[in-house]
Amino acid sequence: MAETQDPQRQMAVDLFNYTWELLDKPKRSQEENDTMIHAAHASRYHWGQVGTALNLARGEWQISRVYSVVGRGEPALYHAQRSLEICRENRITDFDLAFAYEALARASAVAGDLVSAREYYTQAEQAGGQIAEEDDHEYFNSELKTIEV
Repeated sequence: MAETQDPQRQMAVDLFNYTWELLDKPKRSQEENDTMIHAAHASRYHWGQVGTALNLARGEWQISRVYSVVGRGEPALYHAQRSLEICRENRITDFDLAFAYEALARASAVAGDLVSAREYYTQAEQAGGQIAEEDDHEYFNSELKTIEV
């Protein structure tokens, strides 16, 4: 763990990054899936203690992605909705708002609700069109296209 002024902030960052490592792994064991779920929740907990609204929105988004990846629609939907609520309550737009809708589209698809998935997909496309940075816009579109609606 790298030295920082706030060990809890560093823990949030380290757990977030570790969750990404597990998400990027092509094949995970059941134990690794469980660890990934716990790491995402632990990261979000620490962000809740020391982070900004943006950190909270991203933490909720990551938890939703983890649950979507492991095929758990109901918790994926809950955390995607929380990400969107945090974005709206704090006027967070651009990349993070687009990804909140992406999470809702993905979670709805995983939950088998293709009507909602298509609606959220459309909202994600619209929000994605507002992403200012070209690299962020391209990355968002590449992720959005992985959702089967």
